[in-house]
Amino acid sequence: MKLKKIILLIVCIFSFAGLKAQYTIQCEDTCSHVHGLDMSHYQGDVWWETVAENSNHKLNYVYLKATEGGSRIDQRYLDNIEAAQRYGMNVGSYHFYRPAVPQDEQLRNFRMQCRPQDQDLIPMVDVETTGGLSTEALRDSLQRFLVLMTKEYGVRPLVYTYTNFYNRYLSGALDGYKLFIAQYNGREPELNDGRDIFAWQYTGKGRINGVNGYVDKSRLMGKHSMRELRYRRRR
Repeated sequence: MKLKKIILLIVCIFSFAGLKAQYTIQCEDTCSHVHGLDMSHYQGDVWWETVAENSNHKLNYVYLKATEGGSRIDQRYLDNIEAAQRYGMNVGSYHFYRPAVPQDEQLRNFRMQCRPQDQDLIPMVDVETTGGLSTEALRDSLQRFLVLMTKEYGVRPLVYTYTNFYNRYLSGALDGYKLFIAQYNGREPELNDGRDIFAWQYTGKGRINGVNGYVDKSRLMGKHSMRELRYRRRR
């Protein structure tokens, strides 16, 4: 019996040490960069007051999924943006782009949910699938949509994608657009064309008080600042 207690004590000590080590390597606890979150219906119920008070995590911005393709709407978007702004958070919205769906349909879908006067941050376009298009057709499709978004909101949107996807399909094709790059291996991303990276989503398994389960965490790169993310609201 005594031996079992000793073994249990050792297991508990090592488990605690593992958790402690996992916590201390979180980027927001070991650096002074500007940090933020990416949220959608996948997070389920969110206690936004708790998230907003979570100063330990140096949380400065949050991007919420609003729409996808020509008709899909994130079921949590309207509740999330209203609650997040109520508790004083800097909130932006993003659209998951479907390259094979007509651009005007996708813009209409996003615009119906994301009124310019409701946005704190410039909009973001999430592209991580080819939709079965060739590289050339994908680039043309995305460029057309980005032009429409720029006209509608009066500012060039951020473009979010993964390092490998960018290097394979988009390298050299997005000059003039700020890049929000996801890479989860712990190393800062580098792009084949040498483009500057505005923000780096460094984990898809982050934790934060107020959310059950994982969240995507990111930080601004280099000397980039929140001032560049601010959206001058249009009515």
